[in-house]
Amino acid sequence: MNLVRNRWVYSLLFGAVISVAVGGIVNSLAPVAIAQESAEETASAAEASPEKEEDAADETTPAEATDGDATAEALAAYIQETDYTINTLIMFICAVLVIFMQAGFAMVEIGLNSAKNAVNILSKNVMDLCVGVLLYLFIGFNLMYPGDAWTVDGYLGSFTPFVVASDGTGYGDYSSYADFLFQVAFAATAATIVSGAVAGRMKFSAYLVYSAILTGLIYPISGAWKWGGGWCDAMGFQDFAGSVVVHAVGGFAGLAGAIFLGPRIGRFAKDGRSSPIPGHNISFAALGVFILWVGWYGFNPGSQLTYAGAANANATTYIALTTTLAAASGAVAALITAWTLFGKPDVTMALNGVLGGLVAITANCDRVSQVESLIIGVVGGVLVVMGVLLLEKLKIDDPVGAWPVHGLCGVWGGLATGIFGDLPDGVETVGSFFTVQLISTVAICAWAFITMSIVFGVLKGIGMLRVSPEVEQSGLDLEEHGVRAYPLGAEPS
Repeated sequence: MNLVRNRWVYSLLFGAVISVAVGGIVNSLAPVAIAQESAEETASAAEASPEKEEDAADETTPAEATDGDATAEALAAYIQETDYTINTLIMFICAVLVIFMQAGFAMVEIGLNSAKNAVNILSKNVMDLCVGVLLYLFIGFNLMYPGDAWTVDGYLGSFTPFVVASDGTGYGDYSSYADFLFQVAFAATAATIVSGAVAGRMKFSAYLVYSAILTGLIYPISGAWKWGGGWCDAMGFQDFAGSVVVHAVGGFAGLAGAIFLGPRIGRFAKDGRSSPIPGHNISFAALGVFILWVGWYGFNPGSQLTYAGAANANATTYIALTTTLAAASGAVAALITAWTLFGKPDVTMALNGVLGGLVAITANCDRVSQVESLIIGVVGGVLVVMGVLLLEKLKIDDPVGAWPVHGLCGVWGGLATGIFGDLPDGVETVGSFFTVQLISTVAICAWAFITMSIVFGVLKGIGMLRVSPEVEQSGLDLEEHGVRAYPLGAEPS
């Protein structure tokens, strides 16, 4: 009996399963069949009475027209909101990448300098960002991006503090908050470049004064000439992400600092011969360069500013491609040049070659071909090595090569844009484009060098610029900050 009962149960279950399966198949096919049937009927009706369709189209009621307009408006608002969201969030991510470059600069500078100054360098990099954020908030941001509120039209922006509110309803391309975070990261980058050029002998208090002035006044004023819609922009000057506006400003400010400070003790012998002071940790320097390279994908592609849509996505990734090609070719060119001149493949030159290629492509990454980006990177890598040798001839001590990388390659990036870059609107010939690039590049670099020479000259005149020889020889960490980077007796040799 149990066997029979079980067979009945199994039969019922099997039948139920088959019924459900068949029913599901029929149900799934039914809409298709109905749709096909409906489509055939519609087509037949359309063929039979085309005039009726036209009459029906002509007889659209006002209510239907209103509903159609409302749907179109809702769709447009949705697209606008989606674009705003995508642009804002990607810009925020790019801002984080550029801020992370502060860690890269810190590692490069620590690695290429003495262990006894590591804490001092870390302190300067932290304060570059923190002081930079505050000064850029209160003064720099609206001074650099005044809109229509110029104090001196085309030359001096507005001194309005804080960021204009962005409530997320009146959509522009992106949030003003994300814009501030992105732009302040660039300002901090310009300031940090100087840290490496003045390492090992500048008072920390003097550095804070310099950093505040650069991020609050010097960088925003010249930045407004291009990115704020000032006189350089009106001429047609092109600097997509800041070879000149950011890097050359920092590089020439660093050059002024290195000149007024003078070389480190022991850097040049009494007879003028160069006596290099090796860095204490090349691993840190290499790590720093890799961090900077990654951060540059926020710096250059992020400067597209709008990312939503296929065209913007394609432009953003193309910028990343040209950036990568210039960095790689710059490293190879610097290594080969150093190997040829010195007989050894100097990794520090290769590392700076990466940075030189990145700096050079920053102005033109959106408007040059792949081959041209390789050429720009190669020239940048060679210029790094030549710039280091030039500073040695001039007895100027730049411990990390800040001026060759950011100053010299920044100038090259600005000029290379005029040689290789697509012509902007309103500029008819390559010659006139190059002239515009040359005038603007010289003006911005001169502005940075002259104004910061005044700042460093005043600091030197009041005895605030350089530490004493005793402090310099014992190390700035202990004397200036009261703390060591490494336990006593465990400092790297």
